[in-house]
Amino acid sequence: MLDDFLVRAGLAGLGVSLAAGALGPFVVWRRMAYFGDAMAHAAILGVALSLGFAVSVFIGVLLAALLVAVLFVSLTHKSQSADSALGVIAHSALAFGLVAVAMSAGPRVNVEAYLFGDVLTVSRADLALIWSVLAVVALWLLWRWQALVTWVLSPDLAETSGYNGRVEEIGLIVALALVVAVGIKAVGALLITALLIIPAASARPHVRTPEGMIALSLGFGALAAMAGLGGALWFDTPAGPSIVCAAAIAFALSMVAAQLRGR
Repeated sequence: MLDDFLVRAGLAGLGVSLAAGALGPFVVWRRMAYFGDAMAHAAILGVALSLGFAVSVFIGVLLAALLVAVLFVSLTHKSQSADSALGVIAHSALAFGLVAVAMSAGPRVNVEAYLFGDVLTVSRADLALIWSVLAVVALWLLWRWQALVTWVLSPDLAETSGYNGRVEEIGLIVALALVVAVGIKAVGALLITALLIIPAASARPHVRTPEGMIALSLGFGALAAMAGLGGALWFDTPAGPSIVCAAAIAFALSMVAAQLRGR
């Protein structure tokens, strides 16, 4: 079954969408959209690192994403505002990454595939990696659920409840880095943040509990992956952008439904 590239593409898109959908609510609750964007932009720098040091793209992107996290923490502790620090890091990392990829030795690299993804070319190894990351994210969320929700509600309440807010923040950052690292293959560096934000934002008006938001976010993410890939095959459009377009359409319909229900 996995010999069919369409089956691999569907499973890859579903795996990335579910992993992003599981973390998306935390990104929305903690207003970390720009942080996720900075990590995603740094993915191209990670691609350059992987080419320069002859390691897998996943390792290079993961290291670049973690580097962004370290730089962000360092700059915000030195009186830089969070939005300014993220703006500098995101655009600098993207620019340096594009230059480094262009200067790399060997055959020319198709940068567009890393910017916008190419889920139709995923291999069995890519698929195993994507679903392994999904399993790690799911197990981590189950393990740290109570601490994470408490920290999201109030860092002060988390401290008084015996939870270390810094530990939860680091855990979330590492989980985001993992999802960005595997998501670059499916939807690309410029679009992975959309899968973190749009399904969660679509779910938000319709739920009242954190558990409900996670569940509905997963549903919207899975719907976007399947509808986007179907649309890409039907209209002969790029798969990664088509998945994000499907997520955006679902978001618009969700907002209309929320408005109608509120009347």
